[in-house]
Amino acid sequence: MADESPRSLVIGMLRLQYGRAAPTIAEQFTGERFAPEPLSAAERQRLDQGTLDDAPLHVVGDVPEWILPSLETTFGDATRDELRSLSRRAPLDIRVNTLKRSRAEATEGLAHLAPTPTPHAPNGLRIPIGEDGRGPALHVEPEFIDGWYEIQDEGSQLASLLSGARSGETVVDLCAGGGGKTLSLAALMGNEGHLIASDDDPRRLAPIHERLRRSGAVADIRTPRAGKARTDVLADLDGRVDRVLVDAPCTGSGTWRRNPDAKWRMRPNALATRVVDQAAVLDRAARLVRPGGQITYITCSLLPEENDAAVAGLLARTSGDFAVIGAEAVLRERAPDLAPAVRLTAHGLQMSPALTGTDGFYVATLLRQG
Repeated sequence: MADESPRSLVIGMLRLQYGRAAPTIAEQFTGERFAPEPLSAAERQRLDQGTLDDAPLHVVGDVPEWILPSLETTFGDATRDELRSLSRRAPLDIRVNTLKRSRAEATEGLAHLAPTPTPHAPNGLRIPIGEDGRGPALHVEPEFIDGWYEIQDEGSQLASLLSGARSGETVVDLCAGGGGKTLSLAALMGNEGHLIASDDDPRRLAPIHERLRRSGAVADIRTPRAGKARTDVLADLDGRVDRVLVDAPCTGSGTWRRNPDAKWRMRPNALATRVVDQAAVLDRAARLVRPGGQITYITCSLLPEENDAAVAGLLARTSGDFAVIGAEAVLRERAPDLAPAVRLTAHGLQMSPALTGTDGFYVATLLRQG
């Protein structure tokens, strides 16, 4: 609209976000009662002829200019398309809890919500949302209360799947938070094995207990104490764990379509802080995993500083004790149909809104050799 006034932003939003044609927008600008004043000739011309084709990339993509080089490193020639997808509304996905129901059973039981299978995740369902971006109140549905499903983006479901967790293994969810991926791991393992969930911040673990009860998932929750009484609650597991899942603290750039304000609140020093946090949690994971065991490193970030660079940092610090398992091999074993819908990076794979249709998740797999 060549203008950043509130009125122009509303007009542009109706055109770009809602896809309304110019005559339809004009019908809403009548000046009657509480309606805005009629469109001016200049506004009508911008609606008909305005374009973002010549706008700077950070304007087209609606992102802070300082972070654009990192995003271009990740996306290359696809940056424009990816940023446009990152500015659109996210879908509403659920993960069927296979400890209680199959996807087919859940689809039948949730028919009133008109769910459809997610494109890639084998136990995901997508729930239609309204034009206003709102979906149904899934957390009050009887099936949710009975533990049939969890609300979880398809990308998060796939990241858990790519961990390759199996029945009978000892698995640690090192940054468990509220427990979304813990519940996914429990379902993958069929509640058989030893699943341990912990988090450096005990406050983040608070919701996990109720979620475990509702879902029927079995996990050993290790909550660190705060203050001077704090101890390492995982010390007895060092060198004994088959798989460690690290859902690392990150900038959350891959979730900007859900939290668009977050990108404008983010500052360069926040990225630097997260890089330090990621190194610390990877180092802790390295001490937990046994020889022959694996680390699955996950972020919901699109920034290479938090992804490939974090993995490279661990490789450098551990002097050959770890090696990357190539993403092609991981996909072939654990999610072969996903391969065409992800970008391969130096050490892992990147999911993204435009290519995968998910939030921007990064996944890398490391094997402990010695």
